[in-house]
Amino acid sequence: MTRIVSHLGLDLSHPFSAAHLQPPVLEVAVDADRLASASNASMDTYDSGPGTLEVERWVVDSLARLAGLPDPATGVMTPGGSMSNLMALMLARDAAAARDGLDVREHGAASLLRPVVLCSELAHFSVQRACAALGLGEGAVVAVPVDDAHRMRTDLLAAELARPDRTPVAVVATAGTTDHGAVDPLPELAELTARHGVWLHVDAAYGFGTLFSRRLAPLLDGITRADSITLDLHKLGWVPAAASVLLVRDPDAFRATDRTVDYLIPDDDVDAGLAGLLGRSLQTTRRPDCLKVAATLQAYGTDGLGRMVEHCHELARVAARAVEADPRLELVADPRLTTLLFRCVPTREVCPDALQARVRRDLLTSGRALVGRTTVRLDGERRTVLKLTLVNPGTDASDVAALLDLVAETGQRLSAVVGEEVVA
Repeated sequence: MTRIVSHLGLDLSHPFSAAHLQPPVLEVAVDADRLASASNASMDTYDSGPGTLEVERWVVDSLARLAGLPDPATGVMTPGGSMSNLMALMLARDAAAARDGLDVREHGAASLLRPVVLCSELAHFSVQRACAALGLGEGAVVAVPVDDAHRMRTDLLAAELARPDRTPVAVVATAGTTDHGAVDPLPELAELTARHGVWLHVDAAYGFGTLFSRRLAPLLDGITRADSITLDLHKLGWVPAAASVLLVRDPDAFRATDRTVDYLIPDDDVDAGLAGLLGRSLQTTRRPDCLKVAATLQAYGTDGLGRMVEHCHELARVAARAVEADPRLELVADPRLTTLLFRCVPTREVCPDALQARVRRDLLTSGRALVGRTTVRLDGERRTVLKLTLVNPGTDASDVAALLDLVAETGQRLSAVVGEEVVA
C-alpha cells in the first residue's frame, strides 16, 4: 500500500503541484490526526469522547471569534464544505418555515411557498446539490449574474428579493470563488438580507483563511453579519482533509436538528450537562477531526498561519507579473486570493481551447507538473483556460517561474502538433 501511494500517488509538497485547493499538510496536524484515529472517539455523545467534545467546542469558539461573530455564536465540524453548505441551508430552510409558523420536520419542504435560494452564478455547485438533498430541488437555486469583478450584482439580487411570489430561504454569498477567488460584496448583501429578513450564508470554504492575516482580513469585511459561515481548514489551513466547520450566529438555529435518543443521549443526561453534539450534525458517529485543527492553531497561531496565507497570496501576484512578461502566455485575470488564470498563446492556427486542454493533459500524463483547468467567460464566450492554485507555502518565486516556463514551452511544442484534437 505504501508503495502504491508513494509511487502512483500525488506529492502535494512538490512545487509543480498547483492544480487544486489541496495543499501539503503540516506535520503537527498529521500527528494529531493519528491521535484522532487511535482514540476512535466519536463526537455524538458525551461518553463517546468527553475530552474531544471540549476540544471541538474550543476550536469552534476560536474560529467564531476570528470571524467576528458575537457570543454565543457556535458551530460544528463537518466532513467537508459541501456538507457545511448543506447544513447551513437546512437550518436556513427551517428558519424560513418557522417565520411562517410551519414545522418543516413535520410537513416537509413542500409546505413552503415556492422556496428559492439565491447565489452568484459562480457559487459552488454544492448549493444546487444541497437544495436537491433538502427536497427543494436544484431548480430552487436562482443564479444571480456577476459584475466585471466576478462578484454578485446586488442590484439584480435586490430585484429578486423583492418578488412577492416566492419564499427566499437564503442568500448564499461566496467569499473566494474557486476559479477567480472573488469575494461577493458582503456588507451590501448583509444590508439587503437584513432588510428582507432573509438568512445570509457565507460560503468562505476558500477565503476564510485570509482572516488569519491582519493585512488580508479586510477582503472579508462584512462577514461578521452572516447568519452562518462555511470554512475549510483543509484549504488555507494546511490540515489533512476533511476539516470543515459550519459557524452559526444563533445557537437556537440548531433546535430544528436537535435530537435526544434514549440509548445515546437521554433527556436526564442532557439536563445533567452530559450532552454530546448529535443534534448539530447529520452524522451520528463522527471522528474527532477537531484535534488536528486544535493542534495546528496552537502550534502556529493566527500569526503563523497568516504569514503562510500572505506568502501564497503574494506568490499569485508574482506569477501574474511573470505571465504578463512572457509573450508565450496570456493573463486572463488578476489574482484576488491565491489562484491564477492564464492561457498558452498558440504559435499557429490551432484551436486555443483545445491547446489548453492538451497542455494540461501532457503535463499530467508525463508526470512533469499538475496544473488546473477550467472554463471562464472571455469576450462573451466560454473559453478553456489554465489555472495555478498556489497553496504551498514551501513554493517560492523561482519555482513558479520554472513551472510557468515549462507550461509555456509545452504550449509552444504542442502548437506544432497536427491532429484533430488541436487543429481548429
